[in-house]
Amino acid sequence: MKKSIMLAMVLMTAFASYAQNKPASWINNVKLSGYGIVQYQSSSKVNDKSNSFNLRLARVSLDGRILDDFYWKAQIQFNGNTTDLGNSPRVVDLFAEWQKYGYFKIKAGQFKRPFSFENPMHPVDQGFMSYSQITSSIAGFNDRAGAHASNGRDIGVQLQGDFLPNANGRNLLHYQVGVFNGQGINVKDVDQRKDIIGGVWVMPVAGMRIGAFGWTGSYARKRTVDTDHGKVTEILSLPQRRYAFSAEYVTNDWTFRSEYAHSTGLAFKTRYQKPENATDFELSKNGDKAQGVYALVIAPIIKKKMHAKARYDMYQPSGDASKQKTFYEVGLDYEFCRNLKLSGEYAFVNDRSLTKHNYNMVDVELAFRF
Repeated sequence: MKKSIMLAMVLMTAFASYAQNKPASWINNVKLSGYGIVQYQSSSKVNDKSNSFNLRLARVSLDGRILDDFYWKAQIQFNGNTTDLGNSPRVVDLFAEWQKYGYFKIKAGQFKRPFSFENPMHPVDQGFMSYSQITSSIAGFNDRAGAHASNGRDIGVQLQGDFLPNANGRNLLHYQVGVFNGQGINVKDVDQRKDIIGGVWVMPVAGMRIGAFGWTGSYARKRTVDTDHGKVTEILSLPQRRYAFSAEYVTNDWTFRSEYAHSTGLAFKTRYQKPENATDFELSKNGDKAQGVYALVIAPIIKKKMHAKARYDMYQPSGDASKQKTFYEVGLDYEFCRNLKLSGEYAFVNDRSLTKHNYNMVDVELAFRF
């Protein structure tokens, strides 16, 4: 796997150099870019204390245009190891999008699911030490259904666009809808059923978005068992129904954002991170409902340079307060320039699934991009 990733990196770099030095008429604007996030995090959780430096993310991407109307992108995440599907080097993005018309674009390949405002945000720009719990658990990062870590992505086809321009030419309405395998990144469909995910939002004033999202589909596993009649293939498909409501207002370097998400559907007990997990049919005891909400504010101290921030982040994995987990976060960040950012946070955590509910976290991150 490591050799494959290194080969892909070499090919991406060589292709970018060739395209920039000897551009063809059918391909242009090829760009090699990437980013990394170095992290220090400590936690006082009882029986699970931690105090460690970490490579949170390291990614390299190549993107460009073909025949002017097509945008394409390939992105690889290469931090981690090769024995754990949650952390191993892997392709995260590989897609092409026809963008001739702003009101009707078609994207195909592997990319972000069109669910929630936060899911498609760049990790450096998202604002906090991690995505919210609902984004992680209900939008497909570390999905509650038991799928392997997929960073909110899947394989499929999507339509999207913006229309209804006002007098100033600013579009007031956005839509997006896609059909996906439902199994996460780099995995084929298992139950031959597809996920349909979509959203729509209005933009009544500059910087403001108010949206709603829906998701219907399934997550499945397959195994082979021995019977009196020979080997038989079994498939267990768990229906998933989800929705979310979102609101955001970004103005004059201030950011306000809040989202609520709800999920209905059973989940597997083990997460698919190793090959043996893919055949484990045991179900989670959390039941068939989950929900959560977050609200945040990012305020400028020095405009476009230094910010104070706070976030309330609550998630109920069982649909009620019995296992509710809540983060109360405050922090600061400083942007040396657009490509270099230092941030720090303190979080008080209340986790009702633990014997000792409360613990503290400190997180410091240095993010850079090129």
